[in-house]
Amino acid sequence: MKAIHPIRVACLLLLTAAVPLGCVNTDTAIIRSSRPAMSAYNRTTEPDENQVLELIAAEQASDQGNYEQAIRLFEDLLSQNPTMTDAYLGLGALYQESGNLISAETNYARAARLEPRNFDAQIGHGSVLESLKRYSDAIVAYQRALAIRPMSVEANLGAADTLMAMQRPQSALRYAQAAVRLEPEDVAIRLSLATTLERAGKINEAIKELEIALELEEIDQEVLLQLVGAFIKAKRWQEAVNSAQTLIKLAPSAVAYEHLGRGYFRLGNSTLSMKAYRDAVELDPNHWPSLNGLGVNALNAWLVSERTDVDMALEARQAFYASLGVNPDQPKVVEILTKYPL
Repeated sequence: MKAIHPIRVACLLLLTAAVPLGCVNTDTAIIRSSRPAMSAYNRTTEPDENQVLELIAAEQASDQGNYEQAIRLFEDLLSQNPTMTDAYLGLGALYQESGNLISAETNYARAARLEPRNFDAQIGHGSVLESLKRYSDAIVAYQRALAIRPMSVEANLGAADTLMAMQRPQSALRYAQAAVRLEPEDVAIRLSLATTLERAGKINEAIKELEIALELEEIDQEVLLQLVGAFIKAKRWQEAVNSAQTLIKLAPSAVAYEHLGRGYFRLGNSTLSMKAYRDAVELDPNHWPSLNGLGVNALNAWLVSERTDVDMALEARQAFYASLGVNPDQPKVVEILTKYPL
C-alpha cells in the first residue's frame, strides 16, 4: 500500500493551542518536511482539533489496511472541511492502490489545486495521469514536482518514463540521467537509462551503462541479454559473441543462441553460426528469427556448392517455410523462396 503522508502537526498545534501535546500520536503525526511554510497556503482552511485527530485516525486505518474505514473517515473530514489537502491525498493514495485511477486522479488534482507547491500532490497526480496514459498532463505534473524538489529521483524517473511512453527518448534522456546521478548504485535506474540511450540511438553509451549495471550486482540474465542485443545493434560482433556465450552458460535460450548465431555469421564463421541456429531451433522450434538464420546459412551453403548440395537446399527450404508458418508477415522470406528454386 502506498504510504499516506502524515499531517503537519507541529504547525497545527501552534494554531490550536488548546490541544494538549499528549493527545497526538507522534508515531503517525510526523512533520511533513517537504511542505512549505503554512503562510504560503491561500486556498486551505486549517483543521480544528477534532479534525486533526480524525485525520490521524484515517491515516492509521489506512496503514492498518482498513481501507473502507479510512475512506469513510477521509470523506467525512472533507464534508466538514473541503479544503483539507491531506484528506484528498489520503483518498488519492487509497484509490490508486485499489486501481480506481479516475477517483485517484480527481483527489490528487484537487489537492494539487489547493496547494500547488505540495510535492506529494504533484507527484501523486503525475503518477496517476501516467497510468491513465494522459502523458502530456503527467509531464506537467512531474515538472511541477521537480520545481518543488529538483533532487527527487521519483519525479525524474516519472518524467523519463512518461516521455519514453510518448516516443520521445531524446527528451527523456536528461531526466533519466539525473536519476542515475542521484542514485548511481541503483541497477534498475541505470537499466532505465540504458534503455533510454538505446532508443535515442546512443548505442555505445547504452552499452557502458549496461556494463556498469553488471558490475554493480551478480550477473543477471536479462541485463546480459540486453547487453548482447546492444552489441549487435552497435555491430560489435566479437563482443556480441563473447557475451552471448556467457549468457548461454548462465541461461540457455533460443534468443541467446540466435544472437550467437548472428554474431558468428557476421564474423564469417558459417559453421558455428549454423550450429548456434540449430541449437536455438532445438530449444524452440517456433523461434522464427532462428529459423530464418538457419535458412540463410543453408541457402549460402547451397549457393557456394554451385547449387549442387541438395541437403542444404532442403534444409533452407524447410527452415524458411517453418518460419512463415509461425510468422506469415515476412515479405523478404517470401521473396527469397520466389527467387531461389530450393
